[in-house]
Amino acid sequence: MEVLLAKSAGFCFGVKRAVDTVYERIGSRERIYTYGPIIHNGQVVDDLEKKGVHVIASLEELRTLREGTVVIRSHGVSKEVYDVIGGQGLTCVDATCPFVRRIHRIVEEESKKGSQILIIGNAGHPEVEGIMGWSHTAAGVAQTEEEIEKIPFDYGRKVCIVSQTTFNYNKFQELVEIFQKRGYDSSVVNTICNATEERQTEAREIAAKVDAMIVIGGKHSSNTRKLFEICSRECANTYFIQTLDDLYLELPKSVRLVGITAGASTPNKIIEEVQNYVRINF
Repeated sequence: MEVLLAKSAGFCFGVKRAVDTVYERIGSRERIYTYGPIIHNGQVVDDLEKKGVHVIASLEELRTLREGTVVIRSHGVSKEVYDVIGGQGLTCVDATCPFVRRIHRIVEEESKKGSQILIIGNAGHPEVEGIMGWSHTAAGVAQTEEEIEKIPFDYGRKVCIVSQTTFNYNKFQELVEIFQKRGYDSSVVNTICNATEERQTEAREIAAKVDAMIVIGGKHSSNTRKLFEICSRECANTYFIQTLDDLYLELPKSVRLVGITAGASTPNKIIEEVQNYVRINF
């Protein structure tokens, strides 16, 4: 069995930076917290918890703290979270991905000018929730044409369009074109990070030439789900797993080439385990 592993599989720059930031602070005298799971990977979060890092689940919980260090995860947070951390006298360590911080600045500046904000992405994703928290005007979120149609835009005001960093690039372009045909005065900033575009492009190319495709990542990982969607369109035998324990493959004898890619929150150790298992057992 030949295995084709994507070069872009695994931690991206922003995720590695955030994870390293937390591990580097373990052992300090202060209690370490992360606002939400540092990344969407259960194995990493569980390991940090064993080492004494506590996950803060809400603003209400954050307001109960009186001391400690709070690490802002790679997804970023709203301005209100920073204000609460400062107001509680807590130490803030900001591990927000620089690509996400760029969106915060754009949204804050454009909304101050009076622009309406349209975020192309998943409304329930923490990155999107954080972006919305930097807008001074109402922000609409959509990931389909139907969702865009439900947003009550003011036709007389400019609309600034940004994207969740891990959104599907082709789908973003498609939705932008659909929106612009409605005649609104709008500006578009492609805020999908380069690593995401490269990862999606490579995954599509690999899936198109293999007999089976394995996508590794956390079940709550938006970028991994996007990879699975992209690969599924190119390869009928596409599998979404979190770890080697989820790999239950019954591949036809005709399968000779298997592709592997992984989301931005997937540790190299898990990728290597899956890669070695496929090579040895098939």
